[in-house]
Amino acid sequence: MKLHVEILSRDTIKPSSPTPHHLRHYTLSFIDQITPQIFMPFILFYSRDVDTDLSCVERQDRIKKSLSEALVLFYPLAGRVKYNSHVECNDEGVDYVEARANCNLSEYLEDPNPSEHNKFLPYELDDANEVALALQVTSFTCGGIVIGLVFAHKVSDASSFFLFINNWAAIARGSSNIAVPRFESVTIFPPETFPSYSASRGTGKNKIAIKRFIFHSAAIADLRSKYSTDNTNIEYPRPTRVEALSAFICNRFLAVTQQEANPNKVCTLIQVANLRTKLEPPLSEIYFGNMSMPTGSVVSNNTKDGFHGIVIPMRDAINKIDMNYVKSFRESTGANGNFITQNSERFRRGEVASLAFTSLCRFPIYDVDFGWGKPVWIGSARLLYANIATFFDTKSGDGIEVWINLEVEDMAKFEVDKELLSYVSSTKVSVD
Repeated sequence: MKLHVEILSRDTIKPSSPTPHHLRHYTLSFIDQITPQIFMPFILFYSRDVDTDLSCVERQDRIKKSLSEALVLFYPLAGRVKYNSHVECNDEGVDYVEARANCNLSEYLEDPNPSEHNKFLPYELDDANEVALALQVTSFTCGGIVIGLVFAHKVSDASSFFLFINNWAAIARGSSNIAVPRFESVTIFPPETFPSYSASRGTGKNKIAIKRFIFHSAAIADLRSKYSTDNTNIEYPRPTRVEALSAFICNRFLAVTQQEANPNKVCTLIQVANLRTKLEPPLSEIYFGNMSMPTGSVVSNNTKDGFHGIVIPMRDAINKIDMNYVKSFRESTGANGNFITQNSERFRRGEVASLAFTSLCRFPIYDVDFGWGKPVWIGSARLLYANIATFFDTKSGDGIEVWINLEVEDMAKFEVDKELLSYVSSTKVSVD
């Protein structure tokens, strides 16, 4: 069925108390500055609340009131991003949209279409305005609701976003277990004196297709065996779930999109590492801002040795992330670090096939309970960049959903690959 979403109203949610004068200028860190000025999406699906029987209006009121209170703690999110240098924490507020869908939530989840998920969002992802956060609450005819959020990537990474949203939900349900964020990233990653770097904002949404592939625990176990090694000298001869699935997706992507042998072509895999756990001493997850960095590795398109050809280069790339890596990245003016700086000419000549992975596994994405239960499903939307795969845990926790954005021509080949599909399960979402 075709999903239709009608916008009903627009509002602005402001902090419940004003931000103190001395906190009204939030300086962006170096990593914030080199992050593209785009929105990142996150969508939560909630079935009708049968236990407390809250109406959609009552849930919307709770969302707005608790958000207003949460913005007191997370005050930069109610501000406006200025000149790639700072957030003006002026309490202008968060843009809030109410909308209505034309079906029951259970009907939609029978066969959800990720390419339609942008209808649940208050902005297009390339609408690079100064807002740091915005949301849309869409009600379904059954009483179910969807909360679609976009957050300015220039202000926060995924870890910071989930810190915010889980604290917001805790406030909504009356919990006293609130983690106070620390806005100190600029002291760790000082900004450039003359922030002139402008990151790419993507290739254009009309050229990109998004698909979702589900891998249950049995399929992942098979892939972990497939990409293991018999070499007993290696510390971890069996790959993790994310390593094995990354290797498999990379292998199939290269197999179907790079059929013509080109001896000059380099195959690369880009990963994002959370610096909080990489610093000495490690930082708590309550540190807010962009504290994640991309790292690249050259991988093999040889299907016979996925462990040494893909898994080991992935591990080595992640292991080298530390403050020295950040310094090197900074000295290259943010051009994706030494790895891509060294290969920039090959990128220009089209001699690099690249795929990027972001894993949100182990994040508490299914714990976002505003007082009417946990989400029945969470999801993403079509991004502005091709060749990006995002991993989410399934609700049961033992499987992984892969949301992949590819150019339309590449997706047409990838989604019908027989070896890929032999590991993939049904796309239906259970609301039980």
